[in-house]
Amino acid sequence: MTSQPDKAAPQRPATQPQEGGSVRVDAWIWSVRLIKTRSAAATACRGGHVRVNGDRVKPAHAVKAGDEVRLRYAGRDRVVVVKRVIRKRVGAPVAVECYVDNSPPPPPREAAAPAGVRDPGTGRPTKRDRREMERLRALNSRLPGA
Repeated sequence: MTSQPDKAAPQRPATQPQEGGSVRVDAWIWSVRLIKTRSAAATACRGGHVRVNGDRVKPAHAVKAGDEVRLRYAGRDRVVVVKRVIRKRVGAPVAVECYVDNSPPPPPREAAAPAGVRDPGTGRPTKRDRREMERLRALNSRLPGA
């Protein structure tokens, strides 16, 4: 008995767009590098930090082109619209082409002077030093944006 080669449909590479296709939301946000690991993506979904078209979703929820994905991860809100559905993790230049980023800009980093930094080896602060550090901390807390 001889075996015939399978005449299945040709496989499309993972980075090619898939018309009408869908993929799990946890796999997609991992593959386009919005989250570092697949397990972290699934945990974010289970924790309610991922929304697709406004609804909280489980990790197995299917996303397709045109869906809006909202993600809260590492203290930052991300809002992306799916352009291409991919199943495998790809490099950063390819990943950026798979979504439209509508995220708000990250908050500006505070440029406050360090309050009460002492030289190493100077021992415990004196009462005068402590009062000076408290005064500096109070000034920093009154600055705009603090």
